[in-house]
Amino acid sequence: MCEILALKESVLIYLDRSGALEKLIEDCKSFDGPQQNDAVYRFYVRVSPTDLTEVDSVLGDFVLHNPRKATALFQSVCFLAIKTLSLVRKIHTENQVNVILKWTHLPPFPEYCLHLDTFPRGHVTMRPVLIEGLVVAMTRVTKYTGAARFLCTDDDCPAFTGFHHIRVHAPGATESATMRNDFICSMCSSPLKEDVKFRVLGGEISVKVIRMRFKKWKFLCEKMSVVVDKQLVELIHTKAIDALSAKQSSVRFQSVTFFLRDELCNSMRLGHLYSVVGIPAHVHQWPNITWSIEANGVRKLEREGPQNISNTLQELLQTTSSSPWRFSAILAHCFGLDVTPPGLYNTLKLVLLLSLVQTRAAAEETFHCLDLLIVTCDSLIVDRLMMYSLGFAPRGVRHRATGEMFASLCRDEHGTGNANIHAGSAFLASGGICMLGDLCFYQKDKLDTLESVPCSFWALSDSTPSFHRPGRSVQAAVGAGDIGSVSMHLADAFGLVVQCQDEAGKDALATLTAHVLQQAVWPGEDLYPASIKLSCQDYKELIAHAQSLQVALSDGALKVIRGYYMASRRVRTLSQISMPSVKLLISLAEAHCRLSLRTLALEEDAIVAVLLCETSVTFRHGASALTVPAHALFPCSLADGGLRRDAILDEFHQAVLRFIFSYVPGAEAYIREE
Repeated sequence: MCEILALKESVLIYLDRSGALEKLIEDCKSFDGPQQNDAVYRFYVRVSPTDLTEVDSVLGDFVLHNPRKATALFQSVCFLAIKTLSLVRKIHTENQVNVILKWTHLPPFPEYCLHLDTFPRGHVTMRPVLIEGLVVAMTRVTKYTGAARFLCTDDDCPAFTGFHHIRVHAPGATESATMRNDFICSMCSSPLKEDVKFRVLGGEISVKVIRMRFKKWKFLCEKMSVVVDKQLVELIHTKAIDALSAKQSSVRFQSVTFFLRDELCNSMRLGHLYSVVGIPAHVHQWPNITWSIEANGVRKLEREGPQNISNTLQELLQTTSSSPWRFSAILAHCFGLDVTPPGLYNTLKLVLLLSLVQTRAAAEETFHCLDLLIVTCDSLIVDRLMMYSLGFAPRGVRHRATGEMFASLCRDEHGTGNANIHAGSAFLASGGICMLGDLCFYQKDKLDTLESVPCSFWALSDSTPSFHRPGRSVQAAVGAGDIGSVSMHLADAFGLVVQCQDEAGKDALATLTAHVLQQAVWPGEDLYPASIKLSCQDYKELIAHAQSLQVALSDGALKVIRGYYMASRRVRTLSQISMPSVKLLISLAEAHCRLSLRTLALEEDAIVAVLLCETSVTFRHGASALTVPAHALFPCSLADGGLRRDAILDEFHQAVLRFIFSYVPGAEAYIREE
C-alpha cells in the first residue's frame, strides 16, 4: 500500500512539473457546463518516459512495461485532483475518469522496436513498441462503443443508481468486452442492464455550434455530437519494402494490423511511410485469436538523403564545370556498367537518371513526376536497364501484369464487418517509381487511369515490325516512328516517349555480346580500366542528394520554355502540343538541373528539356519546322571529353532561338539573340 501511495505521489509531481495538471484544470472547465451530462469524461495526458523516469524510475518502468497499471495510477490521481479542487461536480466515481496516456517517444533501444521475426507472441506482458512501416491496406472509418454505463437490476443494491459499473474500451478489446448482456453486479451478483442514454460512441465530444436562422434573424445555440471512431490499417516493416521491387526473390513480407481510434483516424494514407507507437494486444474473436497493435501515436516518416557526395563525383563536377552539359553526359556514359558497357544506350540512361532525380518522396509534388515510355526493338536489354535503375529509386515497385495496379477489396479478418482496401502496385510506389514493363501484356481498362496516382511510371513498348499496330495510322507523318502496340492516347499520357536506338549501330550487338561474355568469364573484374570509376554507392549518394535540392527556374529557362511552347502551338495542332507539355518541359529542366547538382535551372537546362520534348513529339506525330538531328543528345562519343557534343548542342541552342523568333512575334522583347 505504501508503494502505491508513493507512486501516486510521483504521478502528481510529474503532472505538476510537466504542465499536465494545469491542462487538466483547463479541460475540466469545458466539462463542467450545465449542458454537459456524460457518464465518462476523457482526459489525454502526454507522457515523456525520459522525464517520468527522472522523477521516479519505478513509475517510468511501469509506463514502459505495464501501461495498464500505469494508466490506473494516473486515473486515480486525476480523479483525486478533480474532487479535491472541485473541478467537475458531475464526476462522482473514479470510473468516470477515462485517462489515455500518449507517449511522446520511446527509448532509442532495440528492445522497443518491433521485429516480427523475434517478437514474442505468447501470453506475455504487452508493452509499447515502435514500428516504421509502409501502409499496404486500410479499412474505412466505423463506429465503436467507447464506454457504457450499467445499472444493477436489484432495487436494494447500491449500484442500482450512480456510476459504479462503467465499461470503457481497453487496448485490444473487442466490442463484446464493452457491450454485452451477461455482465453481473460486483456487489450483489445480480444481472446488469445498460443505461442506453449514457452510451459513448467512439470519442463522442459535445461541442456548441452557433447557427443563424435567417428568417427571424435570431441566433440559436445547438448542441451537436462530433463522433471520432476506429480504423484498421495494415503495415509492413520498412525492411520488407525490398520485396516489392523487381528483383526475383523468395522473400515474403508479413503485415501487422494497427487499430487507429478517435483522433488518429484518417491520419495515414496508402503507400506512405509512418512511424507508429502502439501497444500489442490479443484480439479475441471466438474461436480465433488475432494479434494486433493499438496505435498510440502516428508520425509521418521522412527519410533525409545524404548532404554530400563522394570525392570522385566532387572532382568530376569541378573538372566539368566549364560546360553545363558535360557532367550529366559523363554520368549517363558510366551508368549501368553491370548491364551494358559504357557508351551504349546513353540517351536511355540519361532519361532514367532524370526521372530518378526528379522523383520526390513528398506526395504533394506529384506535378513534377516524370513518366517514361521507352520504345525499343530490344526489350530484353531495356528491361534489364530499367530493373537496374529501379534499385536507385527512393521506392521502386515492379508491377506484375496479373496483380492489382491500384486497389482491391476483401473482407476484414478482424470481425469489424468492413471491407479491407489493399493497395496495388501504383499506390505502394507513392513517392517513387512503378515499373510496368512491356505494355503489350496489359488490358486497356488497366491502362486508362495511369495519370491519377502520385508516382512515376516506367514502361516499354516493343517496336518489332508487325503488319498490324493498333493506334497507328497506315500513313504516318514524316519523321514519326512506330510506337508498337501502344495507342496514341496512352503514349501522349506518358508525356516523354523515347525511341531507344543505340548510337553504335551495327557494332552495338557485338559490343554488348563481348560485355556479357567477359562478365561471365571474369566475374567481378574491372572490364573497363580506362573509364571513370563511379560505383553504385556513388550513384546512390548522387541521386539521393539531387532529389533533396530545391530548384528554381531562371529567367532564361522560363523564356526558352515559354517561347518554344508558343512557337510549337503555331506549327502543331492542339493534340500534339498542349498544356501538359509545359509541365513536361518544366519537369525536364528541373531534372537536368538537379542531375547537374545545381539549384538554379539555366537556359541550357531548358534546351535539354526542349530537345527531349521535341524528339518525343516528333516520334509520335511527325517533324515540324524545328529540325532535330539524329541522336542529338549523344551525337558522338565522349572520347574528347564532350567538346564536340557541346558544340553540337550549342548549334541546336541557336536553332531553338531562331525557331522561337520565327513563329512568336515580339519574342525579341524577352529573349536576347546570341
